[in-house]
Amino acid sequence: MAARTMISPSIDPRSGFCAVTKTFYSIRSPVPLPSPSLPLSFPSYSFSLLPSPLPSHPALIDASTGETISYPHFLSQVGSLTANLLTHFSISKGDVALVLSPTRMDFLVLYMSLLSIGAVVSPVNPALTPSEISRLIHLSKPCLAFATSSTTQKLPSGLNAILLDTPHFKNMLQTTPTNFENMKQIEVLQSDLAVIQYSSGTTGRVKAAALSHRFFIAMTAGYCASKPAGPQVTLTTAPTFHSMGFFFFLKGLALGDTTVVLTGERVTVADMIRAANRYKVTEMTAAPPVVVAMAKSDDLAPEDLLALETVICGGAPLHVESARRFQERFPHVQLSQVPPFGHMYIDFHLFYHRI
Repeated sequence: MAARTMISPSIDPRSGFCAVTKTFYSIRSPVPLPSPSLPLSFPSYSFSLLPSPLPSHPALIDASTGETISYPHFLSQVGSLTANLLTHFSISKGDVALVLSPTRMDFLVLYMSLLSIGAVVSPVNPALTPSEISRLIHLSKPCLAFATSSTTQKLPSGLNAILLDTPHFKNMLQTTPTNFENMKQIEVLQSDLAVIQYSSGTTGRVKAAALSHRFFIAMTAGYCASKPAGPQVTLTTAPTFHSMGFFFFLKGLALGDTTVVLTGERVTVADMIRAANRYKVTEMTAAPPVVVAMAKSDDLAPEDLLALETVICGGAPLHVESARRFQERFPHVQLSQVPPFGHMYIDFHLFYHRI
């Protein structure tokens, strides 16, 4: 969708479609963005948005274990891991790092550290077979992988791997090399590649999608411009190898909100509802089956999910009837559908009030 710089009578004010150019234009006010020529990584942009002093509420909560990470602790871990990656593993700008692991609390620390040094993050579904993973490795050509004890055997023998569930990695989050201060600062451009994600393969062989730092900066700026007053609490049920899950991990930190994750091996809809109630979640990401299950659930009491304001559905199309059923069950919740790698929502809440 193109940005609209002036009002034109040929543009439909409801849809933004211009019959003359056959183009859809944004009907929202332009979002201020940093100059494209300004060297700026997504982590640097995100950290610049945080208030001083830092938020007192948690940056991350693991609903499966109750573990929390504060904003000061998070920033400290990013600094330590960045220093260790540069000092001990010689990761360079432009290097691709494959991440093959179930959801973890330290994911966001790892992602921000890699992005801050100009490395390219490539999250992969840990449920894939070794042959499927080899196909993705052929596409992205990583020089290093981050895995766990349960997933590392799926990687080819020639690819070096750092295990996330080891004392060694935990130590890298807590200690900084003494000679790091003398290392040269890495300049990251907004146009530099930040993330490689993969299509689901529904239209043929799996394809790689390359996303820049500016892509995530622009996405976050859009949310920042319309951010509600006060801190939000977001439950991210989508995995980070999915574009929606990855972005919402990043977005919550940049906006100074609290992000709630579930790290259990088997996460059920009941687990999600319990987490949403316990932590007074205001925003939640969900795949269509979760939305359908929530609408049909017999375990929900009238007092459940009262804090919930928005559910963002992605990963696959949501059937209109399923959306209608959800809105009837939760009339106070705005239900939105987000397409892959996109920022434009189909707002079912508003849609149903128009018909």
